Amino acid sequence: MTVQLIIIIFLSIIIHATETLTYSIRLGGIRLKKIAVALSLTGIVLLIARTSNMFQAPIIGVIVDRAKADSTIDVLGIFHIILFSASIGTLFALFLYPTGTRLAMLMIERLEIEGSAIALMKTSNIHKLKRTSSYIRRPRFQMIHRLRVGGIPKRIMLINMVVTAIYTSGVLAALYASILTPEHGTTANMATGVVNGIATILLTLLLDPQIALMTERALNKENGAEEIAKTYAWLMIARFFGTLLAHLLLIPSAWLISWVSRIIG
Repeated sequence: MTVQLIIIIFLSIIIHATETLTYSIRLGGIRLKKIAVALSLTGIVLLIARTSNMFQAPIIGVIVDRAKADSTIDVLGIFHIILFSASIGTLFALFLYPTGTRLAMLMIERLEIEGSAIALMKTSNIHKLKRTSSYIRRPRFQMIHRLRVGGIPKRIMLINMVVTAIYTSGVLAALYASILTPEHGTTANMATGVVNGIATILLTLLLDPQIALMTERALNKENGAEEIAKTYAWLMIARFFGTLLAHLLLIPSAWLISWVSRIIG
């Protein structure tokens, strides 16, 4: 089981780091005034990250099945480790924010030339990958000083944090609910889609339109890129706190899913 847990931790770090770094791609698009291409690249990156999540879920299921047969396995402790790995991935993305933005600008320009993601991957080679080291930028203390909260919509940060917490803990809560009520285990597992669906709806209705408006305003301002860079950084920080909030939501969400499963059953 140690090998499976290591794989899950690694995938969680990659998935959450990749999803968080999509803000870098948006920022790169704003700086280049090519937001449509940037959003297309963002969709590709999110698709890859969520596809990786599909590989992660069955491995977590293996651990849950073993925990049902062996009561000595601390499945709740394992779930908290997985949630911590999500926080590590998000924090890792925060440190890569300056580098990610520069690399995103390069990818956006190449995608515009090549015309498709497949052609973009074909033109990539080892020599070009070695050149990416010149785009690496270390986070500096001045960047932290610029992240003063003034002017940042607090409500959007709160929404991002809560939705991230729901999205991060949803699958694990449903799996833990199947352990709490083994007689309704299948029903509880099927609640995963409902939980993620609610999180997606909240993102679509409450968060995405606001981010789109701020991005549009940034495109029309002379120093809009610097302002939106700070906003994106705070949204990434909100995602990080959302992964921490997921720890608190895990057990209550599992009991709620368990209760609903009993009612349905």
